[in-house]
Order: sequence, then structure tokens, then C-alpha cells
Amino acid sequence: MIHIVTGGSGSGKSAFAEEQIVKFSGDRRIYIATMYPFDVESRRRVERHRRMRAGKRFETVECYTHLENLEIPAGADVLLECMSNLTANEMYREDGAGDQTCGAVCRGISALAERAGNLVVVTNEVFSDGIVYDPETERYLEYLGKINQYLAQIADCVTEVVYGIPVCIKGMRR
Repeated sequence: MIHIVTGGSGSGKSAFAEEQIVKFSGDRRIYIATMYPFDVESRRRVERHRRMRAGKRFETVECYTHLENLEIPAGADVLLECMSNLTANEMYREDGAGDQTCGAVCRGISALAERAGNLVVVTNEVFSDGIVYDPETERYLEYLGKINQYLAQIADCVTEVVYGIPVCIKGMRR
């Protein structure tokens, strides 16, 4: 099962995604953390997410780039958080994929989905503000949009979390 969870900042998507993984009865839960803690605020977010996962039997694996090279146990229940960070890392980090970001990320997701028993991917809804951005930010939004479209196509379920309320876009009705 592949489940994509999207929503705006502070929407409750992370908590919802964790609930979905916890519902599976697998022996191993892998949390793939993609946020590189580069400043005080990002380190606070990392700590907040660690507290949210406490006691839920997650093994945390940090993966900032090259998801396709990540080895996970076959059949594990995997939560990847989050696609917007992974996309930015691939685009802008020296060790990232640069202009090949979309292909690299999609190949990584495909490889992960083949090994995982269940895969939940968190992404961000960042396309509704109507603001015109600088060309580099527009390129980031284009890449993330293409990746999100790919995710939605291969997913069994797509859920948008709005104000803590999960809204089914594709798949199981809740």
C-alpha cells in the first residue's frame, strides 16, 4: 500500500501520517527523515517530530539525498517525511541530483515502494497562495508539483489534511 498525505503547514498531516503507519501490523517501522537540520528552527522541528514518534517503535533513518540508494528491510512499514525537504535537498545540496531531481526522487520512491510492506509519504501543499515567486522558487515548485503528481498516480490512497481533518482524495474513504 502506498499512501500519500498532503496538507499545508501546521495542518496535522504529520500526526495523521504517523497514525496510518501505526495501524499496520508489521514488525518494523522505519521513519525516513529528510529535513537537514541546518539552523535552530529546523533543529526544533526535528525534535518536535521525534517527540511525536516517541513510544511508537520507529527506527529513524536520515536520508537527505539519493533515496534510491537507501536500504530498508523488506516488508517494513515506512514513513517518509517529507517530500518537500527531499526535493529541495536534491536540487540545492552539492551531493544532490540538481537538474535531475524529478527523476532521482521518483526512482527513489519506486525503489522504496518495491521493498516496503506499506509506504506513507508526507508532502506539502504549497501551490495555492497565488504569489509569483522568483525563477528559482518557481523551478522548485515545478519539480515538487511533478513529483507530487507522480506520487498521486502510483498511490493507492491520497489524503489531504485540512485543519486536522483528513479529506480523502483517492482510495479508501474514512
